[in-house]
Amino acid sequence: MAWVGVSLPADAPVDDRHAELSLICRVQAWRCAIALAEVVETLRPLPVEAVAGAPFFMRGLALVRGLALPVIDAARLLDGVEAASPPRRFVVLRTGDRRVVLAVDEVLGVRAVPKDALHPLPPLLDEAGRDAVACIGRLDAGLLLVLNNARLLGDEVLAAVEAQG
Repeated sequence: MAWVGVSLPADAPVDDRHAELSLICRVQAWRCAIALAEVVETLRPLPVEAVAGAPFFMRGLALVRGLALPVIDAARLLDGVEAASPPRRFVVLRTGDRRVVLAVDEVLGVRAVPKDALHPLPPLLDEAGRDAVACIGRLDAGLLLVLNNARLLGDEVLAAVEAQG
């Protein structure tokens, strides 16, 4: 994809009144944006231990730098189905005072996403329960889902993690 070659370095100057630096990832056919300020690190997938009673979109827990973190499978979360192949990258995110791992297919780079290219979810999608998607937009000529990190670690996930002890 040509736009990957124009990715910005994390310290590139951006007028944040008009754009937000975002980590762009691929999840199956979707391109997703995650606010760069909420990204802790990206890494290769680590072993994941299943958690009894966890929601379908939670793969389990992974030990990341000594911390047991919930691993959210972005494909399961967005599409509600098991992906044909396992995720190839983990993205560690801050969600308030907690951290969560988002399992994605590919990290494409850092981009300044223009705020005027973003729009609220259409009512049909909003009602479909896509709490993890804050808004939709376009990046270059393609569709972009902007993820709502605060909603990735919902009550279902917290209950499953706390039950694990």
